[in-house]
Amino acid sequence: MPVLTRTEIEQLIPHRDPFLWIDEVTELTDSKIVAKKHIAAELDVFRGHYPHFPILPGVLQLEAAFQAGAILIAKSQQVEEGQVPVITRVNNTKFRQMVRPGDTLDIEVELTERVANAFFLTGKVSVNGQVSVRLEFACAAAKAG
Repeated sequence: MPVLTRTEIEQLIPHRDPFLWIDEVTELTDSKIVAKKHIAAELDVFRGHYPHFPILPGVLQLEAAFQAGAILIAKSQQVEEGQVPVITRVNNTKFRQMVRPGDTLDIEVELTERVANAFFLTGKVSVNGQVSVRLEFACAAAKAG
């Protein structure tokens, strides 16, 4: 059973279709989030990203982790009203396996440190228990609008 549904997710972050890469949140604490995204075969990105051997672009896996981090930060109310977390840095990114149509991303992000309005996080995206990408990233609270 989800801890946060898609409707609740949309109340926390500004992302919407076709660029919302979180379907549900299954675990949430002050420092960790676990979320899921089903990768539908009908996604438009597959028409052009290796059409005869469709692969989800790695940058979209990263975006899923970034959005999970934004939900974690927003839910723990660590940004002021009217602010959103924006990515400022990505480090030590390692892609381990391909993600294909029909796969489900299991996304885990942990907040490791906060310094003023900067947040430092680690992320892992897996499919069927196999890690597809690991990353470290940072974001800062910025005024929305």
